[in-house]
Amino acid sequence: MGDSNKQHKYRQEIQQMMYVSGETGEPSVETTAMIEEIVRQQVIEILRQCTELAARRGSRVITINDLIFQIRDDAPKVSRLRTFLSWKDVRKSAKDSDEKGGDAGDIGVGDDGGGGAGGVMVQGPVDETVKKNKKAKVKLPWEPSSFYNQEVPERDDEEDEEEEEMNFITLQRLRKADERTKAMTREEYVTWSEYRQASFTYRKGKRFREWAGFGIVTDGKPSDDIVDILGFLTFEMVQTLTEEALKIKEQEDLWKERSGGGENSDSGGKKRKLAQGLFDPPSEGKTPVEPRHVQEGFRRLQTRPTKSRAMLNFTRLQQRTALKLF
Repeated sequence: MGDSNKQHKYRQEIQQMMYVSGETGEPSVETTAMIEEIVRQQVIEILRQCTELAARRGSRVITINDLIFQIRDDAPKVSRLRTFLSWKDVRKSAKDSDEKGGDAGDIGVGDDGGGGAGGVMVQGPVDETVKKNKKAKVKLPWEPSSFYNQEVPERDDEEDEEEEEMNFITLQRLRKADERTKAMTREEYVTWSEYRQASFTYRKGKRFREWAGFGIVTDGKPSDDIVDILGFLTFEMVQTLTEEALKIKEQEDLWKERSGGGENSDSGGKKRKLAQGLFDPPSEGKTPVEPRHVQEGFRRLQTRPTKSRAMLNFTRLQQRTALKLF
């Protein structure tokens, strides 16, 4: 048990991520350990595939494009990642300008210490630069637009399908977040906001590199951008897994409520349904998700289309079930 505790290093971070994702109870050590191990397997698989991709180019060092290529089929996630990288570039540019001591009329710190990026308030001609940085997209070499030397100029009122799909999913997440925070007190909301900053990588670079298998799975020290992208992806993995586990638990609780709780039965041994009063608290959320919910959630996330499996039926080809990234 001692070795297991040493191996699992992110219990607190996972608890915070689960809370942001809708888990209001305190999950057990077994639950967080299972989530951590699943996420670790996902990261190792990503790095393994990146290393194979880099080797085809004759390189031992993986790049950002190798990393993004692994999630290329998930257009909304790629779009959110692009936005994340664009804003990171904006913050870096603003920080560099601030450190160089730009014009007081162009860049300055607001009275309240707030501002657009990292506490920096942008004014005057710098607004156009920040706007351009925000609009700038991360170019990916497998996209059709990269096949040509010249680019078609974008219209200001034009939004691509990828961004529209991302906005739809983002609105869904914002709606869920609104429902979760609607009844919170000020102290609870401050805690929730703080937990949204939970990360596997922020100020934990050495721990994360050891945990993810850098130097074993892949050669070389990863760049800061690669670590940041993995930090972004690991948060989304925990969020996806938690939301799936909560759906399973909700279905299980609903079934128990309709058929009668397993612990409540009459003298004849038959289950009876508990009558719920008008002012009784809701049955959901009383107990946190358990390892079996996480395990079933992971199984569902690993399911593949029936068509791809059927094509291998009655053949001698080995049906390789590689780990599916989510």
